[in-house]
Amino acid sequence: MPDGAPPPRRRARWAPYLFVGPAALLFLAFSLVPIVIAVALSFQDTATLGEGSWVGADNYRTMLSDPLLRTALLNTVVFTVGTVPTAMAIGLALAVALNRPLPGRGLLRALFFVPMVAAGVVVGVIMSWIFNPDYGVANNALRAVGLEGLPWLTSPRTAMLTLVLVVVWTRIGFCMVIYLGALQSIPSELREAAAIDGASRWQRFRRLTVPMLAPTTSILLILNVVFSLQAFDVIYVMTGGGPGFSTTVLIQYVFRSAFADARMGYAAALGLLLVLILLVFTLLRQRATKKAEELL
Repeated sequence: MPDGAPPPRRRARWAPYLFVGPAALLFLAFSLVPIVIAVALSFQDTATLGEGSWVGADNYRTMLSDPLLRTALLNTVVFTVGTVPTAMAIGLALAVALNRPLPGRGLLRALFFVPMVAAGVVVGVIMSWIFNPDYGVANNALRAVGLEGLPWLTSPRTAMLTLVLVVVWTRIGFCMVIYLGALQSIPSELREAAAIDGASRWQRFRRLTVPMLAPTTSILLILNVVFSLQAFDVIYVMTGGGPGFSTTVLIQYVFRSAFADARMGYAAALGLLLVLILLVFTLLRQRATKKAEELL
């Protein structure tokens, strides 16, 4: 061993810290420190990240009586209920269809998955053109068959529905791929035995496939809920939370409070509420994942 070199045992003791250190520093800088700052800001009345006046729990008391927060929470529930089961149902149907030997099956799988990997801002810009009430492709197609165009993004009655359609379109590919993996893990002997026993295709799907997919469905449900709670870029680009507050979800209201209304302290309190909701669903996802692993 060269003079001055640390003994091998000491090097082995420090090796794990050298590997974990960079990731720990990134977590500290970009996750833990911002959370601590947000907690401090939530007890202040400030328009910036600078000095503000200490107001205690006033921001949290304001949340209890804020009608816009209730609107944002209701919009979040509507958006989540509209996107999650729809994307999962279509994704499952596509997975079942594309799990069979079809010509061009690989290409079809790729085409359905492409929207998932596209940037949300890009999707938002393209869809804003498509659903433009004056020159958009959607209204031009309706007029071509003799129907009137719709105010897709300019009416409170249709704006949320349009956002749900766009987000479902971007997410069905993800659901399809996850369900495809789960379908291919089901032993073919079970399906063959059910077919020999006289079970129809629908009976095999309802009584065999669906129960076998239950762990995957649980995980996918929670993941999709988290995705919907974090959906920001598409909504911001397409509607900006409008018209009015008709498409303002919780994460959009956090952004609006911080940068449009200059209420950074209140926005920090709203952000912590969103973090708490996401934490609950993250814990549920971990529990669902653990149960799925136990069933394998």
